Amino acid sequence: MSYQKLREMTARAPYSLNPKQTDWVFDTLGAMTAEQKIRQIFCTIAYTDNEEYLKQIAAGGFGGLMCRTMKDEELVRLAEVLQKNAAIPFLIAGNMEAGMDQCCETGTRVGCQMSVAATADTANAAALARVIGREADALGMNYAFAPVIDIDMNWRNPITNTRTYGSCPNRVAEMGAAYVTELQKHGIAASIKHFPGDGVDERDQHLVTSVNSLDADEWMETYGHAYQKCIDAGALTLMAGYIMQPAWSRRLNPSLKDEEILPGALSKELLTDLLRGQMHFNGTIITDSSAMAGLGCAMSREQALPTCINAGCDMILFAKNMEEDLGYIRKAVETGVISPQRLDEAVVRVLALKAALGLPEKRENGTLIPSLTKARAVVGCSEHLLAAKAVADSSVTLVKQEEGLFPITPERYPRILVYPKESGATDLAFGVASRVGAVVERLKNEGFSVDVFRPAEGFEGIEAPMSDVIDRYDLLIYVANLATKSNQTVVRLEWAQPMGADCPIYIHDVPTVFISLENPYHLADVPRIRTYINTYNSTDTVLDALVDKLAGRSEFKGESPVDAFCGMWDAHLQ
Repeated sequence: MSYQKLREMTARAPYSLNPKQTDWVFDTLGAMTAEQKIRQIFCTIAYTDNEEYLKQIAAGGFGGLMCRTMKDEELVRLAEVLQKNAAIPFLIAGNMEAGMDQCCETGTRVGCQMSVAATADTANAAALARVIGREADALGMNYAFAPVIDIDMNWRNPITNTRTYGSCPNRVAEMGAAYVTELQKHGIAASIKHFPGDGVDERDQHLVTSVNSLDADEWMETYGHAYQKCIDAGALTLMAGYIMQPAWSRRLNPSLKDEEILPGALSKELLTDLLRGQMHFNGTIITDSSAMAGLGCAMSREQALPTCINAGCDMILFAKNMEEDLGYIRKAVETGVISPQRLDEAVVRVLALKAALGLPEKRENGTLIPSLTKARAVVGCSEHLLAAKAVADSSVTLVKQEEGLFPITPERYPRILVYPKESGATDLAFGVASRVGAVVERLKNEGFSVDVFRPAEGFEGIEAPMSDVIDRYDLLIYVANLATKSNQTVVRLEWAQPMGADCPIYIHDVPTVFISLENPYHLADVPRIRTYINTYNSTDTVLDALVDKLAGRSEFKGESPVDAFCGMWDAHLQ
């Protein structure tokens, strides 16, 4: 692409740069060496605010950096060190899907995207983005790896789940676009992900190259619709995943053999021909984490990283070994595998993103460096906590109900047995903190007598009698806290020995409630449970809202954004 066409590109949406901003982009590009250009297309990562380490990152000339969760003072210090020492302002990114708690320990968690979807109010997607935008800006961050606009079509998918706005393409599109529009008002770039779309397969792209198996027309009506809606809303960036979309790859290149079909981040058909050509996305494309096995399974890393750039990616997220990965791109540039024109285009799109966020102007006027005092006035403020409470109150979903069960009060059910369903005996439930104790504590505070189930010793023929439960308790409550996460392929209920000692076999004798705090699909394993509740989150705010609803002080308002019955007819039975 010629310089004139590159200049015209930066003037178009979503960058929409003015002449001064465009001049900054090309003046900066013109002063860069080939090595500096190569480094500008990498986005690295930081787990620490160590000053010497960050000065090395800044001196390295990388285009961006993603933060893992830190304290507020650490994030502010990180932004200050990076921006003061970098020749070109940094993109400072984070996973901002559910709230700023994913970046800052004191950040507000408004609610996962599925809980927002369960409110059935698009205004809450904007509220989520507003809280994130304000808090991220106050902390010196400027790039959100969000929203997730995957569609949770397959309840067995091990990674999308509550990170999505559910299984309805229209809802995903509307809420995704609302998030993008509001977030970018606060100077934070949105990154719609994970193109060409997760949620159809039941594999995890962190572990294997996965497949979106929809036919081309169905893809365009679902995932394509969601992406187009967010593109039209002005999304500045897009994250390409290690997910194949064979139907579109074949439609755009009928000569492709099966073994030549590549996942999104490596596919010229999907990125250049479909996304840029037919869907007119003019923003910056970044890969998903290049450390994922989904990339490594597709081709050798030395070949894969240049292929990502040639396919249409402008930034590479992370590295397995930075010096080695830089060497792969350096060699590809030196040998002409990546042309000078393609490298310049990628760098221009990175610089144009920075210009669109006003980073050069902020550096000039002294507002690029955050203030800890100002940050603490915004992060976790009362206004933002009210937004979280509103989402919690409106999202908790009563999926099925035994007639006459509610309200649950100490007068009606004085003795409760709680069945905990967490990850073994550890303090973590597949990556989320143990929360059964927090539920038990709230029940006791309501005035209930509460025991927690422990399997008795014994086996067939000499197990504890049924009467031990039937005569001793007035209500049984299952509390499941199993969440999907990277590198975990299955989230299903597992039962205690002997012979499923904690299975719900008392449903015909004692009123029983099943509460899932993190995963909306447990009815697949407990289909005959008569009362089932999804909360989608397990924060204190959500648990408080849950108990209010159990006690009858508040109505259940949530609308399930997915098929919580998992397509199983018997799960509907009472």
